[in-house]
Amino acid sequence: MKTYPLIVDGQLITTGKMLEVHNPADESLVGVCPTADAALLDRAVAAARRALPAWSALPDAERVAKLNAIADLIEQHHAELATLITQEQGKPQNGIGANVEAGGAAAWTRVTAGLSLPVETIQDDATGKVTIERRPVGVVGSITPWNWPMLIATWHVMPALRAGCTVVAKPASCTPLSTLRMYELMNTVLPPGVVNIVAGSGEIGDRMARHPGINKIVFTGSTNTGRQVATGAISSFKRLTLELGGNDAGIILPGTTIDPILEKLFWGCFINAGQTCAALKRLYVHESQYEEVVRKLADYAAKVPVGNGLDPNTLIGPLTNKAQRDIVHSFVEDARAKGARVVSGGVLPEGAGFFYPLTVVAGCTDDMLLVREEQFGPAIPVISYQTVDEAIARANAVDVGLGGSVWGDDLDEATRQAVRLECGTTWVNQHGGLNPLACFGGVKASGIGTEFNVDGLKEYTTIQVVNIAR
Repeated sequence: MKTYPLIVDGQLITTGKMLEVHNPADESLVGVCPTADAALLDRAVAAARRALPAWSALPDAERVAKLNAIADLIEQHHAELATLITQEQGKPQNGIGANVEAGGAAAWTRVTAGLSLPVETIQDDATGKVTIERRPVGVVGSITPWNWPMLIATWHVMPALRAGCTVVAKPASCTPLSTLRMYELMNTVLPPGVVNIVAGSGEIGDRMARHPGINKIVFTGSTNTGRQVATGAISSFKRLTLELGGNDAGIILPGTTIDPILEKLFWGCFINAGQTCAALKRLYVHESQYEEVVRKLADYAAKVPVGNGLDPNTLIGPLTNKAQRDIVHSFVEDARAKGARVVSGGVLPEGAGFFYPLTVVAGCTDDMLLVREEQFGPAIPVISYQTVDEAIARANAVDVGLGGSVWGDDLDEATRQAVRLECGTTWVNQHGGLNPLACFGGVKASGIGTEFNVDGLKEYTTIQVVNIAR
């Protein structure tokens, strides 16, 4: 059995109370890692603070070179990392799975390396010169979730490094191994203390949010946990980037030809077994096409192989943990009890692993948990509507707004309706596609701040105005 070390000040920490990580497909033991206590977290923060002056003063071209060297390492260890992602998280090697995640981590690193924040000159004349300059925010605390463990860790740490910050990270306790391994590789390139990683319970994350030595917290996870993180961070006026829950709506406009969009519609709902913040989680269909969409979506889902992600035929794996599977099943049962039709799936399987069948639920109403709450799993409620205005209003009638989509044959009309959705990203005839040069973040209770591109990079800096009189 392999032990994956924590890393503090460039040192590999392999002793202490061990955290076991199990494969969600068969519940076998994948590996172990030590858990951090408050003292080790303090050591990690102190190391990051010591490393900050030299790292932030490093010439810009050298930081870029370091990030590109990290991308090289991720690519060189692609197979190892992708296999580890499948073993600890469940997503398959095939399709939009672990290989996409590992490849995306390398690609996002290279794109981030290519970003820059040049000095902005506001005034430069005989009376004086005024510039706006960006400074690293300081030590960044990164807290990542279990659904895309290594990719989201990349989204957090690479812009922090690019901006000249140092990092203390905590991965999710059920999927720490791929992130730990990536940080181990990074530490072969970076000076000691620039990136540190600890594992442990939510208490460590809470202590990070409150730690006076951390200047910024970047967190991806549920809205409820995000509120707790924000409450802790405000005590020391930390900067925050929070990417929180979604419950994204998709609307199919009347008269849409269904067959050409069916594959994209399916993957918008069921990518990563529905365990994606920006997955489509509520589908609104005009009453004239309602039964057609329900039938075709259920038929499509029935043909997609679900199983152990290490099986090359698998396209969708299990849920990552039992607690999440229990939530999904309870939401489906709530809908069933309130009169919904479970057209496909909806039966809790027996045997090892945390599998749940791809589930399409018809006859859903807005009072059902499957519609009101983010299910974060492979169950999609299909909701009938009469007018587009009604569908838009119902889509917007939640307290979150991460993403949304509109589907239709007339792209101009679909776009006109899509921008009415109250969300950070709106898609037309697709759902969930991300681009490292397109900002990503939510409105309402879906978060604070943005990620990706130059605007995301700015989140890791503070502004200093330099005002010179002549």
